[in-house]
Amino acid sequence: MWKLLPLSLLQCILLAAGQVWLKFALQKMLPFGWNRAFWWSLFGNWQFAACGLCFGAGSLLWMYILKNFPLSMAYPLLSLSYVIAMFSAVLFFHETVPFHRWVGCLLIMAGCILIVK
Repeated sequence: MWKLLPLSLLQCILLAAGQVWLKFALQKMLPFGWNRAFWWSLFGNWQFAACGLCFGAGSLLWMYILKNFPLSMAYPLLSLSYVIAMFSAVLFFHETVPFHRWVGCLLIMAGCILIVK
């Protein structure tokens, strides 16, 4: 089942990238409101479009993974997106991550290795 790991990694990268683009988009948007200005700030935002493309591509890849691999292996590997998102938070948003969260990431990665074996 080692073929599943690179596909899952790509899918997790797409999910995390979608979250990063969504955060960038939300930082540029106006406060939420049921008015034209808000909706233009949403749909006229290229970061929001990039977010949608990442989520769409990730969903298509997820459908392929679900069709061809056991759910009991595929679904737990989605947790790698948490690890990728944490690295992205540090890289793109300069967030400070405490030591215990890094330990949690190591445990997630160890668990994923056990799942694939």
